Amino acid sequence: MPLKGGGLERKSKASDQIPSSSLADIAFLLLIFFMVTTVFRTEADRPIEWPEAEATQQIDETRDNIMYIWVERNGDVWINDRLVPMENVSELVAPRWVESGRRLRISLRADAEVPYRFVDAVQREIQQAGAIYVVFATDLERRMMRERR
Repeated sequence: MPLKGGGLERKSKASDQIPSSSLADIAFLLLIFFMVTTVFRTEADRPIEWPEAEATQQIDETRDNIMYIWVERNGDVWINDRLVPMENVSELVAPRWVESGRRLRISLRADAEVPYRFVDAVQREIQQAGAIYVVFATDLERRMMRERR
């Protein structure tokens, strides 16, 4: 009696369904992977001498709606860790002002020894952009922020 197919037959057949028993495990591993590899952006502190103040007010706004503008002694302007020419400040502030639904808060962080003409020029650029809420950051505010962290 001859054997069919050489005597070897498959006892189990391939399933046409996707196994879902480990789907939750895979989703959990992906979640952990993305949490571990995500880099949260933090603004680097510029080396400035902070101006003194008697009192300060806390900015009650989400971090996304705060733009940090640093003015150094030599007139360099940094916006969110990018060196920007003084005449381009309004070009960067205006779109963010509109995008934030007019909720953008600008934290102007100028060195205590910076000539006032640089601060005035930055203020004029911010005014051209249409942003109206500007906070002058001081040493007291910086100390309060560190205490909150």
